[in-house]
Amino acid sequence: MDRQDLVQLALDAGATKAVIIPTDKIVMSASFRKICEDNGCGMYQKCWMCSPTIGDIDTLMDKVRSFKYGLWYQLIGDIEDSFDFEGMTEVGDEHVRLCQRINEAVKPQLGKEMLHLGKGGCGLCERCTILDNEPCRMPDKALSSLEMYGVDVYRTTEGTGLKYINGANTVTYFGIVLFND
Repeated sequence: MDRQDLVQLALDAGATKAVIIPTDKIVMSASFRKICEDNGCGMYQKCWMCSPTIGDIDTLMDKVRSFKYGLWYQLIGDIEDSFDFEGMTEVGDEHVRLCQRINEAVKPQLGKEMLHLGKGGCGLCERCTILDNEPCRMPDKALSSLEMYGVDVYRTTEGTGLKYINGANTVTYFGIVLFND
């Protein structure tokens, strides 16, 4: 499959924009794990796809580096203003659905040799089974976040043609599907 076909699959699934980037353009930093440990988003120890259960940050960054390319995509959503947390949540929920549509579209093309990362917290279940000491209900669909793997979204976006900030009254979420030839 041509790499640009992957871009089209992401756009057809509902991504606002998408590009292919080489993984050597992905900016990574272990410092994101500290933010997780400080529970900045409130998901620490509350999701199978989050810290600390997801694994060692150096191992996860090495996993990202083991791929050659990434399908870097974004969803830009409209919100009322910068305090519209309900709107941000709605767009975030749509991003979770977008990730699943993209996953379904690209998996037949890429096979099992891929890694798909989205926004913070898996978001598939209303309540993660980790809180009940039970295994993940959807391990084949659950996605970890870019930051959990050490990806600096802001710096990675530079030079890709996608913008990190897309104007007043918008919120932007990113995802990436990592793959080899």
